[in-house]
Amino acid sequence: MTDTRLDTLRKWLKGLEPNWQLDLASLAPASADASFRRYFRIGSKTPHFETLIVMDAPPQHEPLDDFIKVDLLLENAGLNVPKILEKNIAEGFLLLNDLGTKTYLAELNSETANWLYQDATQALIKMQLASKPGVLPNYDAALLLRELQLFPEWYLNKHLSIQLDTKQEQLIKDAFDCIIHNNLAQAKVYVHRDFHSRNLMLTEHNNPGVIDFQDAVYGPITYDAASLWRDAYIAWPEERVLDWVIRFWEDGKKAGLPMPEDFGEFYRDFEWMGLQRHLKILGIFARLFHRDGKEGYLKDIPLVLEYAIATANRYIELKPLARLLESTRR
Repeated sequence: MTDTRLDTLRKWLKGLEPNWQLDLASLAPASADASFRRYFRIGSKTPHFETLIVMDAPPQHEPLDDFIKVDLLLENAGLNVPKILEKNIAEGFLLLNDLGTKTYLAELNSETANWLYQDATQALIKMQLASKPGVLPNYDAALLLRELQLFPEWYLNKHLSIQLDTKQEQLIKDAFDCIIHNNLAQAKVYVHRDFHSRNLMLTEHNNPGVIDFQDAVYGPITYDAASLWRDAYIAWPEERVLDWVIRFWEDGKKAGLPMPEDFGEFYRDFEWMGLQRHLKILGIFARLFHRDGKEGYLKDIPLVLEYAIATANRYIELKPLARLLESTRR
């Protein structure tokens, strides 16, 4: 098969070659994500850039408007996000500066975790302090429920071939109602929505580099903390997670974020938000396999399932959900 988008991309880059002194022959895949987007790295002989990143986002699937809007929003908040050097909105291409190849996931270990997460905490606080209503889409009840529905539809039904009976459907509905009620009662801030170890880059200046933020919304203050410390790709002992979340709560309060006065309330919110996210992720990982043919995410399902079971077991209202989740262990 010929890659017509790659041909179109090469033609666009050829037009940029003089300004950015691009080495067209060096164009090579940098990464792909769970969407239709893909990224390339290309050499440059300009004084400030040895390499640049090219984003390929097919307009019919991944319009660039949201990425550009959130990129500028986070840059103004002081975060280290890719700088947009050139754009081709019509065809779906961006030329960006390169935040490097070292992800948090690759660099995190028991020795580096404290300072890496402290840097991530400060970036998160900067973003949340910049929050204003009416700028990003609301993370409302409809969106929270739509995400949760991925769990029965794709994980239970499609992936595990479980046909829910009426009692089980009611059980899930009741659990979803409790979770959404908690989520919506939290203070609202800007939410990255995927603030985790694969989307944070270790950078020399203003660490971390932050990527994959185009789906940002205005919603619960604990969401990105749950993404960061209940990460689908790396797990930590509960006492370390508790310590990091306490520090975030303390630093956020000092900075003026609308944190609850009681840490116990904040931690409960953190857990319930994490549960919403993990149920959604179980559905997404199953969908990526069955619909999109991406099986690499299946290996991460057991960790996400264990997170969800552990949280549901800690709260009496969620015990029936915990039993259902436990029955899906394979």
